[in-house]
Amino acid sequence: MKGKLENNSEKIYGGIEAGGTKFVCAIGTGPNDLRAREKFRTTNPKETLNHAIGFFKNYSYKQLTAIGIASFGPLDLNISSLTFGYITSTPKPEWANTDILGIIKSALNVPVAIDTDVNGAALGEYRFGSAKNLENFIYLTIGTGIGGGAMINGKLVHGLLHPEMGHIRIPHDREKDPFPGLCPYHSDCFEGLASGPAISSRWGKPAQELPDNHPAWELEAHYIALALTSYICTLSPERIILGGGVMERTVMLPLIRGEVQKLLNNYISKPEITKNIDNYIVTPELGKYAGVLGAIALAEEKANCEAGNKS
Repeated sequence: MKGKLENNSEKIYGGIEAGGTKFVCAIGTGPNDLRAREKFRTTNPKETLNHAIGFFKNYSYKQLTAIGIASFGPLDLNISSLTFGYITSTPKPEWANTDILGIIKSALNVPVAIDTDVNGAALGEYRFGSAKNLENFIYLTIGTGIGGGAMINGKLVHGLLHPEMGHIRIPHDREKDPFPGLCPYHSDCFEGLASGPAISSRWGKPAQELPDNHPAWELEAHYIALALTSYICTLSPERIILGGGVMERTVMLPLIRGEVQKLLNNYISKPEITKNIDNYIVTPELGKYAGVLGAIALAEEKANCEAGNKS
């Protein structure tokens, strides 16, 4: 039986968190109003996107005001480009040059917005979570890969492409850490040294099997702190939100906070960092729902934009 979305005058949004490992689809208006949600494995584009389309068709999708997509990438987000809304040069098999925006929009015939998965999660935290009432912050996810989204003056950052915070170069002392790195493009960039797979490859066992007192975590905190100090000095965020599987290890936050203070060495003498860093470097309030709630927030922004254009 098809789901019901209340009356036709109600504004209800769809969200798609399009991850390289899993997709999450949801319908609702926010964290306290998720009327349907489904998670499924990311396979090939045809099978996966058809599954997502089927989810919305099963819930009277014509009543949806808009749909937001928070997707893995790289993405073409240049609205004047012929490939706007495409997943472009991803190493994920079969997904390169996939018109994810066009396929969803054509099948469901509703307004559709798209942004990166991390920008989506950042927007979710801005609307509903740890970044409420802030206009300058970054959201970083550290897991299978490393990605970041930034909001500056209330706007998500875009440019030539979109921020690739996981691929900045950080100092790598090869005597202390001879591990060459895993990034297929840069070897020992931030992602190449500090992603979940890098931890596992360096120490020869899955990261989740390493005890809290293992030297892996101090090294990991050091690499994350090196990256964060670069972001602090360049973007001057009012808060840093750290998500992803690696950050589920509770020992990490205190280690990272202490290392950031050590590396900055009081150069940025703001009490948010020197005295109240526990409220400055935090984990996502929305947890595993940040991405799909961010996609719903993207849909709401799209709907408001469309309404403004018609007025």
